[in-house]
Amino acid sequence: MSLETKIGEDLKAAMKSKDQAALRSVRAIKAAILLFKTDGSGNVLDESGEIKLLQKLVKQRQDSLDIFVKQGREDLAVTEREEIAIIQKYLPAQLNDEELKKSIQAIISESGATSIKEMGKVIGLANQKMAGKADGKTIANMVKELLT
Repeated sequence: MSLETKIGEDLKAAMKSKDQAALRSVRAIKAAILLFKTDGSGNVLDESGEIKLLQKLVKQRQDSLDIFVKQGREDLAVTEREEIAIIQKYLPAQLNDEELKKSIQAIISESGATSIKEMGKVIGLANQKMAGKADGKTIANMVKELLT
């Protein structure tokens, strides 16, 4: 089942249950899908594109959450936390630090990288293999730690 179909069903369910947090989040995902489809690029939204789209939505909300927390706006921070939790349900399960470290060590040994100079190559391979399962920033930090 495509993300768009699942979102349509979840939107109906959220409307019926009058769950405002789910309704906001699902509508945001639906709007992002619609924007992607009508941006004129002619790109098709495949599974990896869906994951990138969802990660972008989570990152936007995470950035807003950080700002709201710094400014002491807990009322707005609660809304962002709710939306992050709901959007993350559509993403693949995230790797924990130990699993991420093992995966990156395997990639490092496969690629033969030995120094920090080869960090870009390792990060590129890691991002391809772990798309949606780990945040790019987390991957980069782990690669840097393991190569130094």
